[in-house]
Amino acid sequence: MPTPLEIYVDADACPVKEEIYRVAGRYRLQVYVVANSFMAVPNDPLIERVIVADSFDAADDWIAARASRAAIVVTTDVPLAGRCVKAGAAVISPTGRVFTEASIGMAVATRNLMADLRAMGEVTGGPKPFSRQDRSRFLSALDETIVRLQRAGSGLPR
Repeated sequence: MPTPLEIYVDADACPVKEEIYRVAGRYRLQVYVVANSFMAVPNDPLIERVIVADSFDAADDWIAARASRAAIVVTTDVPLAGRCVKAGAAVISPTGRVFTEASIGMAVATRNLMADLRAMGEVTGGPKPFSRQDRSRFLSALDETIVRLQRAGSGLPR
């Protein structure tokens, strides 16, 4: 019997939690909302709040330890995305960017380059504001990922 799909949310700065709850509810998928401090979540048996230690990378480590072929991870954290892709998980950013084995190397290189440029004072400002189009791309990517994994045999109901 296939392992049911689960969604892991790197929740501290995730702008699409409500969308995740809605889509997961439609497919009856378990959601783990992982943060290092209390975060309100809906009162739903399929949504579990996980509070990890307040240490560096505790949430990332908790998620990465559970990443598998039956997991969907939602994160903006490129190193976490890399760890989860390596473990076989499907990984999506809140803007709808899908991280794959083919794309994660470039994402890590770009992240490192930007960190180096910021350290030298070359880059100011942060990412562009989260948009309605980002939200729409995320919803499409999440739905497509769930359907793809279910067709591949992951996440079918027990």
